[in-house]
Amino acid sequence: MADLSQLVKAYDVRGVYPDQLDDRLAELFGAAFVQVTGADAIVIGHDMRPSSPGLVSSFARGAVSRGADATVIGLCSTDQLYYASGSMKLPGAMFTASHNPAQYNGIKMCRAGAAPVGQDTGLAEIRTLVEGWLDALDTGAAASVPSALSVADSSARPGTITQRDTLSEYAAHLLSLVDLSAIRPLKVVVDAGNGMGGHTVPTVFAGLPLDVVPMYFELDGTFPNHEANPLDPKNIVDLQARVLAEGADLGLAFDGDADRCFVVDERGAGVSPSAITALVAARELAKHPGSTVIHNLITSWSVPEVVREQGGTPVRTRVGHSFIKQQMAATGAVFGGEHSAHYYFRDFWNADTGMLAALHVLAALGGQDGPLSALVSSYDRYAGSGEINSTVDDQKARTAVVREAFAAREGVTFDELDGLTVTGADWWFNLRPSNTEPLLRLNVEARDQATMARIRDEALALIRA
Repeated sequence: MADLSQLVKAYDVRGVYPDQLDDRLAELFGAAFVQVTGADAIVIGHDMRPSSPGLVSSFARGAVSRGADATVIGLCSTDQLYYASGSMKLPGAMFTASHNPAQYNGIKMCRAGAAPVGQDTGLAEIRTLVEGWLDALDTGAAASVPSALSVADSSARPGTITQRDTLSEYAAHLLSLVDLSAIRPLKVVVDAGNGMGGHTVPTVFAGLPLDVVPMYFELDGTFPNHEANPLDPKNIVDLQARVLAEGADLGLAFDGDADRCFVVDERGAGVSPSAITALVAARELAKHPGSTVIHNLITSWSVPEVVREQGGTPVRTRVGHSFIKQQMAATGAVFGGEHSAHYYFRDFWNADTGMLAALHVLAALGGQDGPLSALVSSYDRYAGSGEINSTVDDQKARTAVVREAFAAREGVTFDELDGLTVTGADWWFNLRPSNTEPLLRLNVEARDQATMARIRDEALALIRA
């Protein structure tokens, strides 16, 4: 039987195709998804990976075997699938492995209105159902399996499968949320990384006063140019060089499923996602005064500072989109941001969309005459290390060593909202264990580069001792 413990993650399903995730499993996940959500209709989309269309067909077959109608929107970004789920008020499934290498695929699932499906909100139940059906198939009790794998199931009227294109509707919705009508002309280099940005950007940017220089727009799930993971600095080197060569105003890089967007300024320097979070927060608070803004605990100190300066209320959460979305719903927050470049909007069903964040950056830059580096400087106030991973034998033991070492220092405070956060007068760091690997993830920030480097090196020496 397939090992679902390696396939079902905290927020999605993800594994190597076909070794871990194959068509049979996709069909069972489709049936389980319908059973757990109780849906009579769902929407399904997929990215450009070669295995995606076949997996979608299998998932849809499983869904209709349980009586649900399936609308397949075909090639789309993950936030385009969220748009379809929100606008059509249907549960949705997106087949993608985001920034993972070509041999991977996966399923991101949501309830109607793009509400997340994670371990605590249905994913564990889906896994349990699939494991039970797999066991029945392996033991010869196939009659209990509710899918086309077993013709014995006749408990539900089969649903229907229809095709629908939502790209133009998705683009129109995004453009209704950000006014770009009066911006000055801008030259922007866009690196789609052979991912779904190559599908969405031409339609969303069409008609805007933008001179778009496309890079790697050809949809190719083998990623021939570089990994579609702009969080890794080596994957934006081409974009940085092209921005300088073109004399462009900025560069944008999307990940494989185009739900995250990274920004490069006119000098070819990467702009911190925390600075983008602060910039977009200020714009959203200008439209919705006094609102709440969500940020996770590894975003810069600048984010809650800017939110307070703009009259808003910052709320700090754990890392992870399910926590952000839960807090967005609970507080009615207008916006949420993570240092991983996930950006969440109340006007987009609390879901994350890198494209909408990119439109905000274009509107802010095009609405004034200065360069992007000057515009974001007021939002980028501190020195940060970025995330540093260390392989350790015992996550808890190494974390305890770090805590003990810093506990003796005057004025140092601790919290354990997510891992261990240690805060001094002019610095802080967070140390979080990976849920899937023997890693500790360190993020450090300080008021100046020298202090950041000192604290970073001290913490790493303890972690790696």
